[in-house]
Amino acid sequence: MPEAGGGSSRNPSVNRRPEEEVIERRRPGRAQASDLLARLRKPAAPTTAPAAPAAARAAGARGVDQVAADIAAQAARFLPGASTGVETDLFDAGLSSVDAVELVALMARELDVRVSLDDLFADARPRRLAQRWAAAAGLPVTGAGVGAAAPAATGAALALRSDLLPTDDHRAPAPQAHEDIATILADLALADRLPFSRQAEPAEPRRILLTGATGFLGSHLLLDLLRAGDAHVVCLVRAADDAAAEQRLAEALAGYDQPWSFEVRRRVTVLAADIRQPRLGLSEERWEELARDVDSIVNVAAAVDFLRGYPSLRQTNVLGPLLLAELAMTGRPKPLHHVSSVAVFNEVGIEKMGEDDPVAHIDRLFAGYDKSKWAAEAVLRRAREHGLTVTFLRPGAIGGHTRTGVYNPADLSTGLIGAISRFRTVPAFKFLNLAPVDWISRTTAAIVFDPKAWGQNYNLTGRAETLPELVKDMKLAGMNVRIAGWKDWRDDLLRRQETDPVPELDFLVRILSSPTAVKLFEALMFGPEAGSERTEAFVARHRLPPAERYGSEAQLKAFERMAENGVARLPSREDPPYLSFRERMKGQVGPVGEERDSSCRLAFTLSIASMYQVVRHRRIDVRGQVVCERIHPEPLTVVEGEIQVRPDEGVPRLHSNDHPLLRYRLVLEDRDGNRWWLEGFKTARARRDLWKQTRTLDIAIGREGEPAVLAGVVKVPGSSFLPDQIDGIQVDPRLSSQEQRLAKLAWLSWFFLQMGAGLAEPSLRAAAELLDLRRDAIDRDKDKLARKIRKLMIQREQNR
Repeated sequence: MPEAGGGSSRNPSVNRRPEEEVIERRRPGRAQASDLLARLRKPAAPTTAPAAPAAARAAGARGVDQVAADIAAQAARFLPGASTGVETDLFDAGLSSVDAVELVALMARELDVRVSLDDLFADARPRRLAQRWAAAAGLPVTGAGVGAAAPAATGAALALRSDLLPTDDHRAPAPQAHEDIATILADLALADRLPFSRQAEPAEPRRILLTGATGFLGSHLLLDLLRAGDAHVVCLVRAADDAAAEQRLAEALAGYDQPWSFEVRRRVTVLAADIRQPRLGLSEERWEELARDVDSIVNVAAAVDFLRGYPSLRQTNVLGPLLLAELAMTGRPKPLHHVSSVAVFNEVGIEKMGEDDPVAHIDRLFAGYDKSKWAAEAVLRRAREHGLTVTFLRPGAIGGHTRTGVYNPADLSTGLIGAISRFRTVPAFKFLNLAPVDWISRTTAAIVFDPKAWGQNYNLTGRAETLPELVKDMKLAGMNVRIAGWKDWRDDLLRRQETDPVPELDFLVRILSSPTAVKLFEALMFGPEAGSERTEAFVARHRLPPAERYGSEAQLKAFERMAENGVARLPSREDPPYLSFRERMKGQVGPVGEERDSSCRLAFTLSIASMYQVVRHRRIDVRGQVVCERIHPEPLTVVEGEIQVRPDEGVPRLHSNDHPLLRYRLVLEDRDGNRWWLEGFKTARARRDLWKQTRTLDIAIGREGEPAVLAGVVKVPGSSFLPDQIDGIQVDPRLSSQEQRLAKLAWLSWFFLQMGAGLAEPSLRAAAELLDLRRDAIDRDKDKLARKIRKLMIQREQNR
C-alpha cells in the first residue's frame, strides 16, 4: 500500500497516488478514458528519463526476460481467455486504448517499470516494452534491436538506409524510425517468396472471398456485392468456430443497419478465419478448397488505429494482404482487390495525390498506420511483378451513410465534426478528402464486377471539402463557427476536454495528445486534394452516382445520429437566434360559444436557431406577450411557445374542410404567477381569400390543465405584415452581409414554399373529389356498367 505521503512502497520518492486512485476506484469493467487521460497526461515522464535508481536496480535485478514476463502477466488481467506471452502483441490480443492507459499505470505501480503511453502504442509486445524501459534506465538489454519482427539480415539493410532516417525535431524519434524501416524492408523481402502466376482471367466473379465484413466499410460492401451481381460471397470472420463467426457477422450487420435476411444468408458463407495466422488459421484442406473455388478476393480487413506503431499493425495490415496474395496466386489465378487508403500519401508537404502519382517516402511517414498501409501497397506491387492482378482502392476519410445515417465512431472525420459542432471552432485546413460510406461501397462493388477496371489504382475520396465550404454550410445551418489556427484549435480542444470531458471525443483527444499520431492528423489537414480522374471516368461509364461533396445535406442523417449518441451537438433554443422577426395580431375573443366582446392583442418575436430546425422539424420558436383583459389587466408573458408549420401534412382538421397551415402552442403566465395555455390555427380552405387566410388565426385560451374558456379570431394587420415579417427579418450579426442575405433568402424560399403547398391542398382535394379520381371510383363505374349490361340482356331474353 502507498505510504501516507502518497509514495510507492517500492520507491517512496515517486508519487503514484493519482494512478492508484484511478484504477482502484474504477467501476466494474473499465475506468473512463477521460478520467485516466486527465490524470496520466500531466505526470507522464519522458521515455528517455531514467527511472529512480533504487527502482531501476530492483527491477533490473530480475532481468529483462523476467520483467517482460511480469508485464505479460499484468496485461493478462485485461485479456481474460487470451494467451499472453512476451512476444504477444497486446492490441492484437484484444487490449483497448483505455486498457492501455490503465496498463501503463499498473506497470509503474506494481513493477516499477515506467514507460510512456506512446511506447506501448509503438510496440505492444511485453519483451520490447521491457527492452525499451531497460535501455532508458541504463540497464543491460539482452536481445535488443529490432526484435522478433525482423530477421537478423535486416541490420545490413538498416545500415544502408540510415542516411534516409529523420533527425530533426519535426520527425519521428530516430530509434523507432530505425526499427520500423528495418522491419518494413524485411517485410518487403517476403514478397519475393511468392510464386509466379499468370494474370487472372477477365471474367465476372461468381464466388468472392471477402475479409473485414464485420467492419464499417466491409459490412456495407458485403451487401453491395450481393446487389451488384449474382456472386456468392465467402466472408472470413475472426471467431472460435463457424457458428460463432456467423453470429458475429449478423450482429455487426445489425449494428450498421444492414439486413441479415434469409436471402442474404442464402448467398453468404461465413468461415472462422484470421488473416494474421498462417493459412488464415484454416486447415490445409479448407485452404486448398478456397484456392480452388474462389475466383475473386476483396480485402477490407485492417487494424485501424492511429496510435499503434508499425510493429503492432504489420501482422494484420501487411502480412495479412501478403497472405491473401499467396492465396490469389495459388491454383487458378484470382484478382485481389485491396482496400488501401490515401494515408499512403501522408507525407507532410506532399504536392500531389493523384491515382498514379508516387506515394510518400517511407522515411517521411510518422504514424504506424500510415507506414502499414504504405508497406501493404509496396508488397502487393512486388506481387504484381510475379503476375498478381491487384487493384488498389484508396478511400480517404469515410463519412456516414447518406440514407441511414450510420457512421463510424472511430473515424477521424467523426471526431472532427463532433468537436466543431460542440465548440463552434474549426481548425484552418486545406482539404478534407471525405466521402460517404455508401458511395465508396457501391463504387468498389462495381469495380470488383468489371474486369476492365482491375489492376488499377482508384482514389475513392469523392469531392474534397474545403474550409470556406464547411464554414459556409455551418453558418447557413445556424452554427456560426470561428476559424482558429491548427495549434490553437488543438490546444483549446485539449484544454476543454480536460476541464469538461466529453467521453465521446476521447479517441480524438488521444490522437491529438500523441506527438506521433498528431503528425498523421496534420498530413490529413494540410495535404492536397486527392486526384480521382480514373474513378470519375469509371463512375460516369457505369452511370453510378457522381462524387459529390459530403456537405451539410449529405451529412444530415449521420449528424443527427451523432447528436443522439452525444458526439455532435445540434443547434438548440439556447443558441443565439439565427433568424428572427416580429408578428403582431389583434382581434376579439369571448367565452366559448358566446359573442366575442373583448379585445385581444398578441405581440410576438418569432425565431429559429437554425435552418435545420425548420427543415427537419418545421418548428418556429415564439416569445413575447399577450394582452387580454378578460384574463388579466396586465400583459401575459410567453413562457414557452412554438409554431408548427403544416403540422398535419395536408390532412384537414376533424369534421372540417380546413387544412392547417400553422399551429400555435403557447404557455402563458400572468402577473400573479397563474399559467394559461393558448392554441391557435391558421388554416386554408378552397375558394377563400388566400391573403386573408395567411393572416388570420383562430385561437382558444384556457387555464393550465383545464378546458378552454375563451375563443376568438385575431389577424395580422395588412399594413404590418411586410414591414415585420419580410423587411424586418433580423439575421445573426456574426454572418457577413452576403451570408445574411443568403440566410434570409433561404428562409423566405422555404417558408413560402410551405405556405404555397398548404394553400393549394384544399383546392387539389376539392378537384379530386369533383373528378372522383380515387382508386375505387373506377371499380364502381365498372360494376355499374356490368349491371346495366346484365339488365339489357335479361330484357332481350324476355322479349324473345
